[in-house]
Amino acid sequence: MIALDTNLLVYTHRENTPQHAAARAAVIRALEDPQGWGISLPCIAEFWSIVTIPEAPGKKSTAAKAAAFIHYVVTEGHGHIWTPGPGFGERLLRWAASQKVRGKRIFDLQIAVLAYEHGAREIWTHDKGFMSVPGLKVRDPLSS
Repeated sequence: MIALDTNLLVYTHRENTPQHAAARAAVIRALEDPQGWGISLPCIAEFWSIVTIPEAPGKKSTAAKAAAFIHYVVTEGHGHIWTPGPGFGERLLRWAASQKVRGKRIFDLQIAVLAYEHGAREIWTHDKGFMSVPGLKVRDPLSS
């Protein structure tokens, strides 16, 4: 199963970004994967925070457009939005301590832990330093 990171969703949504075509193609490949795919809930929040502000690359989206994009991708693409289950916070803290996570990498780690706990075996991201967990391979579908 494939997990999609925020940046691929942003590039797919924002047609003005240089990565749009490659990200769109990657997202379509993920949506068609027979093993399935999903998005960790923190990615939805991060996506929203990026596409609804004018400072980010591309044109600012309205709340309605941001919601419609996520709804379309998940519904039409037969995907899942993964949410934390009971005890998630404790497990996240254990992973963070064991991997000696520092600073903002905790945000990547929460995405990775959620994806892993929901059965993902790969996370597709364009983030070169993405913090993952053992058993969840990081793949950049935009690099050649």
